[in-house]
Amino acid sequence: MGLVQAVVGSIGGTLADQWKDFYTVPGGLPSTAALFAAVPQGTNAGRGSNTKASSNIITNGSKIVVPEGYGLLLFQDGAITGFAAEPGGYEWRSDDINSKSIFAGDGLVDALVKQSWERFKFGGQPGSQQAAFFVSLKELPDNRFGTQSEIYWDDAFFNTQVGAVTRGSYTLKIVDPILFVKNFVPAAYLQPGQVFDFTDLDNAAASQLFNEVVGSLAPAFSLYSNDPGKGNRITRLQQDSVGFAKSLSDAVEAAYQWKSDRGLAIVKTAIVSIEYDANTRELLKTVQRADALAGARGNSNLQASVAAGIQSAGENGGAAGIVGLGMATGMMGGIGGLQQPVAPAADDPVAKLKKAKEMLDLGLITQGDYDTLKAKALGL
Repeated sequence: MGLVQAVVGSIGGTLADQWKDFYTVPGGLPSTAALFAAVPQGTNAGRGSNTKASSNIITNGSKIVVPEGYGLLLFQDGAITGFAAEPGGYEWRSDDINSKSIFAGDGLVDALVKQSWERFKFGGQPGSQQAAFFVSLKELPDNRFGTQSEIYWDDAFFNTQVGAVTRGSYTLKIVDPILFVKNFVPAAYLQPGQVFDFTDLDNAAASQLFNEVVGSLAPAFSLYSNDPGKGNRITRLQQDSVGFAKSLSDAVEAAYQWKSDRGLAIVKTAIVSIEYDANTRELLKTVQRADALAGARGNSNLQASVAAGIQSAGENGGAAGIVGLGMATGMMGGIGGLQQPVAPAADDPVAKLKKAKEMLDLGLITQGDYDTLKAKALGL
């Protein structure tokens, strides 16, 4: 009885697999789907009349349509046999006996008798497996990252270690589909009906990528903030999604070889939030104050302070207070290009005393003369 059933099954499967079919993208896919099997129209929303063909055989002459933004990977017995990156319609052709069809001009004997005999030896099933998979060549969005506690890195601008809790998302792109499938995708996803999705919480491979990104955040922040081309300002990264994406991609590649081993690359990032630790927040306040007092604004503030100091010294300390303030402002004269108000040389007590001291040192006047000039200059 088992022999008869095998023969019947082999003949029935052979006849069903003679039909050409039309393979395309399954419906209802999420925008984050990265890899999935092509489906024949016979199993796509009930369309088509060939519903009994083998799920792992593609008949010669069958058409496969590749949409924009996708590549097509062909498999034979688990091995990759072809790849098409251009969109358009393709016709399946294989030398495998299971794919031969009288409708594709392969001949009646080759198409039926040999196939039936081969399938009979395998209990009515095809003796090989063929499959077509679509792989996304688009940017795949909504890949999240985040830290539960502070990460720390050495910051060139602050010249010390800083720390923050951060979260955001990035877009991912499959830049080498063959490396991606051969080295990273688990075998369980290379089956009809399975969808490899980086955002799937049950996808252990995707979870591994999440952990690797989180582990690369500190080196990425360090790369970004220590790059002179970025001005060494970590505060700019929220407005520089492409620049930080490159730093993150470089850090991931250095640690985990995403591009060279897995065919993956980070394209863009979006930093949702950065919460600096207490010490870093204090440093930021100091930097903000320094920035506010830099340039012309800082010069105006300092000149206003000097003017207020002169007024106060004149009210409270008389000439001595003004002399002391003059000496102080003289020492600050080079800060920020400050243009300090200077009294005319003839009325400047400091200038008078300086000249009197030079005359004393040259022996032109006596110590008594110098003391008299000093008392007069200071209003004593």
